[in-house]
This record gives sequence, C-alpha cells and structure tokens, in this order.
Amino acid sequence: MTPFKVLATKTINQKALDANIYNAIPTEKVDGTCCYITTYKGQPYLWARLDRKPNKQAEKRFKRSVHSADNSKGFTWNIEEDFKSVPECWIPAKQIEHCNGKPFPDENGHIPGWVPVEKNSKQYCWHSSVVDYELELALILKNHNEEPGLLEISLVPLSDLSEQTLELIGTNINANPYGLGNKKYPIHFLVPHGVFQIKNTPALNREDILSWFDGCKAGKIEGIVWHCIDGSLIKLHRHHLGLCWPIADPYLISQPVIVTFSGAKYDYNFEPKTLFHYFSKLEGQRLNSLRDIMGNL
Repeated sequence: MTPFKVLATKTINQKALDANIYNAIPTEKVDGTCCYITTYKGQPYLWARLDRKPNKQAEKRFKRSVHSADNSKGFTWNIEEDFKSVPECWIPAKQIEHCNGKPFPDENGHIPGWVPVEKNSKQYCWHSSVVDYELELALILKNHNEEPGLLEISLVPLSDLSEQTLELIGTNINANPYGLGNKKYPIHFLVPHGVFQIKNTPALNREDILSWFDGCKAGKIEGIVWHCIDGSLIKLHRHHLGLCWPIADPYLISQPVIVTFSGAKYDYNFEPKTLFHYFSKLEGQRLNSLRDIMGNL
C-alpha cells in the first residue's frame, strides 16, 4: 500500500465551521494514550482504549474498497463476522454510530472502545500505576488552580473523574516524548482532556498557526484540540502542517511543577514502591520541570 500524509489546507473545513470553531476552546493536544473512567464492579475504574478491528479477510476487502476507482457505494460490514473478538468486559465508546443496535465502525474500519484496567494487569501495568482502587484515587497532572504557568501533580478521587476521558503520558507511553522518568524509575500521569487551555491562540489561518507552532514557546506542543460548544472536537497535529514531533523541548516540560498531596502523609497508607508512595514523599516540593522529578525519588 502506498503511504500517504494528511496535510492541512488553507481553508477551514465545513465540519469545523458547523461546530462553530471560532467560539471553541483551544487546548493542548497531549501525546499519550487515551483512557476513560467509568463504573466497573460497582466502583469507578480506569479503562484502557481498545479498538475492535477487522479480521484479515475483512480488512483486505475494506482496503480494496477504499482504494478502488469507484467506492461511491461505500463498504458493507458484517458486524458479526468481520471483526476480531474482544474481551467480554469490552464496551464501545459513547460517540460512535450504531446500526441495527450494534456499534458501527468508523472511517478507519475500527470500532473504538474500552476495557477495564485491573490492579495487577501485566498488559496495562502503566495504566494501573496511576490509580489506587483501594483508596479510589488517580494520579493527575494539571494546571495549578491559583498560580498561572505552574503545573500540579495531585490526587483526585476517581469518582470526581467519572465519565471523563484522559490521556496517560509517561516513560513507557508513545516513546516518551516528554522525557519523563527512566527505565529504573518509570513515571506516568493521567491528564484530563481539555485541562491545558491555550491562551493567546493564533488566528484561524494556516500561516498564523504554522508560525505559532514553529516560533512560539507555547506552540511547542503536539497539536491543538478545539472543544466546541456542541461537544465536537476539532484536532490539528503538527504533522498536518509538515512540522516534526516529537521535539527536543516541548512546552509541557518547560513549566515548573508542584506536588500537592494534601493530607497524603497522614490520611493514606500507600503501598511501597508505587508512584503514590513516591510522590507522597515529595508533598509540597516545587521543581523547575517534570524532568527534575528523578533527582528527588
């Protein structure tokens, strides 16, 4: 198959205009893996992204259809037979279309969905490192509530994050574009989607956005996600503008960070050798960058 690139044009597409992108909230697109928090076994659980994908035969037929000279009729899926099996606990993502009561594939031929992350999961061990199911807590990276330009590592009850999507970032995710931790001391965080709002965003034209990405400190990010009033998400990646990612000094690691584990030393008994235990020892400490955490563990 011939490789191809998706590149941004000079005009805003109709989908973005229909979603009123001019009044949307621009946020940083964080480079990690998508997660979801919802109820499982009667309590809030972290769920990992798992797309249901077509089997080999169906995938071949789908690709032939996509690249055929006349694919105006679209492609007809057999939901029962064309897709690989998934665990019984798998659930489809909320936003996907349904046909005859069954989840329907997206334009890539995948059915986005989720599986719960068990405490001792080997497959999802980095996911499980940022949640404590006994105490029902999540390890969150976000902006400090009172001081602009300051990041905060904090504990958030899983129940407060229910029905939200988040991004898992860190040492063993997507080749670690932010340079967090190392093999001996892997570090991971959950970042709620939309939490890093972008101030002073460029005008919505290709040249201004390109200049912002390429020449502005705050533009050293993977991309922009516009959160529209109707719930739509409009995404723009650096690659769409022909720019590289990852980059040497992304904006996220240029900001100072404080560890706020209020009451953690007294109220919680964290298991040794967990991220929760490590960060509880750093309560109140302020560091110049997320990359400075290693010197304090």
